[in-house]
Amino acid sequence: MKYVKLPDGTKVPALGQGTWMMGSAHNRATEVAALKEGIALGMTLIDTAEMYGEGAAEICVGEAIKGTPRESLFLVSKAYPQNASRKTLPKVCEASLKRLGTDYLDLYLLHWRGSVPFAETIETMEALQSAGKIRRWGVSNLDTDDMEEWIAAGGQACTTDQILYNLTRRGPEFDLIPWLRKHHMPVMAYSPVEQGRLLKNPALIALAQALNVTPAQLGLAWVMRHPDIMAIPKAGHVAHVKENFASLDIVLDDTILAELDKLFPAPTRKQHLAIL
Repeated sequence: MKYVKLPDGTKVPALGQGTWMMGSAHNRATEVAALKEGIALGMTLIDTAEMYGEGAAEICVGEAIKGTPRESLFLVSKAYPQNASRKTLPKVCEASLKRLGTDYLDLYLLHWRGSVPFAETIETMEALQSAGKIRRWGVSNLDTDDMEEWIAAGGQACTTDQILYNLTRRGPEFDLIPWLRKHHMPVMAYSPVEQGRLLKNPALIALAQALNVTPAQLGLAWVMRHPDIMAIPKAGHVAHVKENFASLDIVLDDTILAELDKLFPAPTRKQHLAIL
């Protein structure tokens, strides 16, 4: 396993597990088995959110982690922006903890920007941290100007910005990722294969075949090519988890990276941060 160092020095797996669209009763057993396989392989960073299935994904994660030593896991959840107030955030955090079957989160994120003032959210996150409900806090889907405001509001201890980043979504490379690097905040990349759409790209398929890997593995290896970027792909089946895990063995040399740059050019101007 490759690891990414957080601002507080904690090392977390560069390849984690996402849970968007997980939690339906129909697929529960298969998804729980997939998450358990990932944990067994060392993909112990698991990302979820109260929004995902309105708590169903958190319940799914809670079932998957039963029996696993809590200290070996790194659990991440996210709060709706409308719930990020002084009054409501502690309540929804407690609800997430209950669904997950744990007494603390390793990382709690503001899912996207809403109307609650940043300073109020930060103050409440810090209170939850002091109370032992969360170990760290951060944000998701905030662009560079938003991050400037977040810091100005007292958010210097932000652990990460979880953003949409993959071969077809390279906009953050122009300004947001450099800004995060300057402030020593690693990136957590969600939808690293564009929710599967990237896997149908003919050019990527051809290059992956030439390298004797799958398009998913190539896309994930590219996202994790820097030491400060984590990828959290969702995998609903054990076979898919194993395929994702194998991406850690791929070494992308300058020739391959140059080819990928030709197929998926880097941004040459500021682009608004995309959200899925």
